[in-house]
Amino acid sequence: MNIRYSPFRSLSKLLLLSLALFQLFGCASNEKKLSQAIVAPSAHASPLNNISNNNHKAANEALQLQGHRYVTGGESPTEGFDCSGLVYYVYNKHGVKVPRDTWSLATQLPSVQMEHRQPGDLVFFNTTNRDFSHVGIYIGEDRFVHAPSTHTGRVMMSDLNQPYWRQRFAAVRRPHSDKNLSHVRSN
Repeated sequence: MNIRYSPFRSLSKLLLLSLALFQLFGCASNEKKLSQAIVAPSAHASPLNNISNNNHKAANEALQLQGHRYVTGGESPTEGFDCSGLVYYVYNKHGVKVPRDTWSLATQLPSVQMEHRQPGDLVFFNTTNRDFSHVGIYIGEDRFVHAPSTHTGRVMMSDLNQPYWRQRFAAVRRPHSDKNLSHVRSN
């Protein structure tokens, strides 16, 4: 009997191991792929400079929170954020009550067609083989701010056109689209 090394068998084992590790992180994603998805802010213009809409303040707030650490269950700048905690913090700061978990955000907020998304809308992804396992705040120009995982360790901006995010995109939702955040006083 000849026993041969099979690169496909090794690759299969590696993929299964990766998938198992991937499942351990609720709001998490693959660090290597995420590092490729990071988009540096434009030096010449913010995606929000020429956009005025209901969620402008929420998108702006999310941009300012980049760099804060990732913490499972976190929902403040002092303790850190997970993906839905970031959304919860940003919208509650501006007087808009939203659910705290990703699934509730996706199932309770109004749906928006991808081509009609605006800064401040929420973008959802399937990162753990279950619907709506990750959420971010869309800021325009196909970019969004999110708290991806313990691997990345921080709130960051990523690009919807990166293969990782494009393949896992699930939906767009708009928090309280009838409420104009630009007229809500923040604390």
